[in-house]
Amino acid sequence: MIKKGLALLDSWVDRNGYEGYDPYDILSIKVFRIFQKNRYTTFGLKMLLDIFPFGFRRLFRIQKGINPKAMALFANSYLNLYGVFRDEKYKDKAVFCLNWLIENPSKGYSGYCWGYPFDWQSRVFIPKGTPSCVVTSIAAHAFLDAYEILSDEKYLEIAKSCCEFILRDLNIDEVDGNRICFSYTPVDNFHVHNANLFCASILYRIGDIKGDEIYKRMAKKAVNYTISEQNEDGSWYYFGYSETVRGAIDNYHTGFILRNLFRVYKITKEEELMRCVYKGLGFYIENLFEDQIPKFHHNITYPIDIHACAESILCLSILSEIYPKAMEMAENVAVWTIENMQSTDGYFYYRKYRLYTSKIPYMRWGQAWMLYALSELVKRREEG
Repeated sequence: MIKKGLALLDSWVDRNGYEGYDPYDILSIKVFRIFQKNRYTTFGLKMLLDIFPFGFRRLFRIQKGINPKAMALFANSYLNLYGVFRDEKYKDKAVFCLNWLIENPSKGYSGYCWGYPFDWQSRVFIPKGTPSCVVTSIAAHAFLDAYEILSDEKYLEIAKSCCEFILRDLNIDEVDGNRICFSYTPVDNFHVHNANLFCASILYRIGDIKGDEIYKRMAKKAVNYTISEQNEDGSWYYFGYSETVRGAIDNYHTGFILRNLFRVYKITKEEELMRCVYKGLGFYIENLFEDQIPKFHHNITYPIDIHACAESILCLSILSEIYPKAMEMAENVAVWTIENMQSTDGYFYYRKYRLYTSKIPYMRWGQAWMLYALSELVKRREEG
């Protein structure tokens, strides 16, 4: 069933191309940005847009677009599938996605970097094309995977260039002598744990390959910051303790943190990191699932979000290296998601509420993450 679901999604992407809608494209409209400065009006606005996703996009003439994060995730997916099946079509697709990223970076920064193709409102306004450390780090990992699988040095150099963007263009808060936090973009000073660790993981990985002690030293300080703010129960808030509002404890951002900490552990072999991962994984499994269904927040099940489903499959598949029971959980989540969230056409629905399902096929949020998650699960099962 999992392989069939993966094949159906891959076929749908082939038929529809890489352009698609995004949950945040409509939110870039100026009139909607006003509502995003209050959490209650933001919730009401997003509910309204979930119920009428196509109507509002037609009304405001929102066009489908190609999202750099989606292209990076598609590249990761096809590299996984090429590694498993050695079918040249997957290699060709991966190279196409990587070439698109090479040809479409954000301009005017110290290295290769990418952002979102629309304005978006966070606590500050972030203009279209502003590079994000999360998008850039995911792309950099895709280029490193391509370097390792396809043995092409240019991919290594592009990934290294991404590190220069992280170190030179992001705002870095020196919390103390042993801890730093990287900002989300060059225009904010946020303390966001998953973003901070995306930076750390790519710096560690490049630093290990290139023998660059500066990269590794900066990465270690970033890791120190995030592990120092792990809650007693093993969880992390979205924002750091210094922020006015710490945000929710949700499924997919917790998965991001765990995957990146584990990625760093595999390089450093530091036991303190492993203890943090085990503690965080224990919280994740106990509090962010209802049976095989990924919960939205640790204390809220609905809406069931396709991004959370994908990250659950991805995180559990990867952490099965240290917790073998996680593989069975990943398979159960994948089967539930295919049975309940995949259309007969092959794409995955956005969100499932108690009484309503938002069926719009968001390309980055749903299809790219699910293709990556299912490809990772299949790869690890094939590898045994």
